Amino acid sequence: MKKTLFAAALFATAAMGALAPASAAPVTYKIDPAHLSVAFIVNHVGFSNVIGRFNTAAGDVTFDKDAVEKSAVNVSIDTASVDTNHAKRDDHLRSPDFFNAKEFPKLTFKSSKIEKTGAKTGKLYGDLTMLGVTKPVVLDVTFNNEGVSPASKLETVGFSARGTVKRTDFGMKYGAPAIGDEIQLLIEAEAVKA
Repeated sequence: MKKTLFAAALFATAAMGALAPASAAPVTYKIDPAHLSVAFIVNHVGFSNVIGRFNTAAGDVTFDKDAVEKSAVNVSIDTASVDTNHAKRDDHLRSPDFFNAKEFPKLTFKSSKIEKTGAKTGKLYGDLTMLGVTKPVVLDVTFNNEGVSPASKLETVGFSARGTVKRTDFGMKYGAPAIGDEIQLLIEAEAVKA
């Protein structure tokens, strides 16, 4: 489920580029790990919602502002970096019951299509691979800003992405449905011109 979240962040990056102001040629951006949050929310036996994140991920976005359909995003997340602020639970999440981080150290997302839905919104379609299983996912993306960041002095784009994935679709069945099957993904990211 956390993988999906990470995947969602990457998708958002691509969509963001597609929604930014027009330009003459495709531009490549690298996701800035210092300004990336890939989080997830999962219900815990009906009593509360656990919030977690992935601490390590990398990716790039190539987009053509004049031809959004030619834009692309690729992201890779380290499954062992899952973090719910509880060591025992995090160890369990890394185990074969959940992310099986030893056998499947990476969770990946590769975009397939970007659809513009508004002046600053879009849908990012792509393939999420987790536990060796690849499934299509769709993220709702909001383009936040583009330009030279006053902090880094670098050409930067920023976006937010939201989506939902079913972990059992990827074979992660432990504890379902008591431990929620539908995982909410929340991604906040900045990407810097390569």
